[in-house]
Amino acid sequence: MASVVSLGYALIAANDLEAWEAFAVDLLGLQLAERTEDRMLLRMDEKSYRLDIRRAPGDGGVTTLGWEVAGPRELAELSSTLEAAGFVVKPADEATIAERMVSGLASFDDPDGLTLELFWGLKTDKDRFVSPTGARFKTGVGGFGHAFQLVGDGTRYKQLYEDLLGFRLSDYIDFAPGFTGTFLHCNPRHHSFAHATISDVPNHVNHLMFEVDDIDFVGRAWDKVLAGAAPVGTTFGKHSNDEMLSFYVKSPSGFQVEYGFGGRMLDEATYTPTRYDVASYWGHKQADPEQPDI
Repeated sequence: MASVVSLGYALIAANDLEAWEAFAVDLLGLQLAERTEDRMLLRMDEKSYRLDIRRAPGDGGVTTLGWEVAGPRELAELSSTLEAAGFVVKPADEATIAERMVSGLASFDDPDGLTLELFWGLKTDKDRFVSPTGARFKTGVGGFGHAFQLVGDGTRYKQLYEDLLGFRLSDYIDFAPGFTGTFLHCNPRHHSFAHATISDVPNHVNHLMFEVDDIDFVGRAWDKVLAGAAPVGTTFGKHSNDEMLSFYVKSPSGFQVEYGFGGRMLDEATYTPTRYDVASYWGHKQADPEQPDI
């Protein structure tokens, strides 16, 4: 069975590209690859981009997640599997394929209307990645990080991600009574996608996670946050399930970015799923006390 292999890129709507450039480049250490009046591409490794920021009215947010597959056969197989399950899969035209800098692409909407793209062959840039802060990001087979999404119906997301796209269960976290997170992996990274349902909260991508290879990059960025570089989402802390040392900040598009080090890698030959009763062993306190700890 064909399956997704990593989180390759994300498309983001923003009404302030200048704020995004300062946030991504000066705070997080991403490299500005391209900038026009209405679009900005950001790199974190050898790939030509990982984030595609588009100017748009409104509050903004993550509009598209790009999920990588191994090649054209896997793209065709997954497209057929999704169509058989009732999803409307749209093969991309040549202009869109060129814009995404991939070799093959198809898209469909998830149960809550977020656009998901399946692709293969994301372009590798001839120029070496150079972070303005010296940061080195953990990507490779693990993709650019993970996405956590608040969803309307967890059962439908289980069907989509586990039964159709081939993700495997990592674990569950019981954040609060009636509020449980499901964490899924598609490569050795502890999770590339997680979802949870919480009443009275709009369905959206709550956060994206970027991981660096040295705790000092996290510490230096945290100092900048404390000095006012970005609004705090949660304080510095250590997660229970993936053991990530991280903090969360609010991006200029409203969703949060988790910036961390030391995330757990899974050995599927020996790993078995488990369940946790807390999201973090310490820290990760919400700046807004009315928000749940996730």
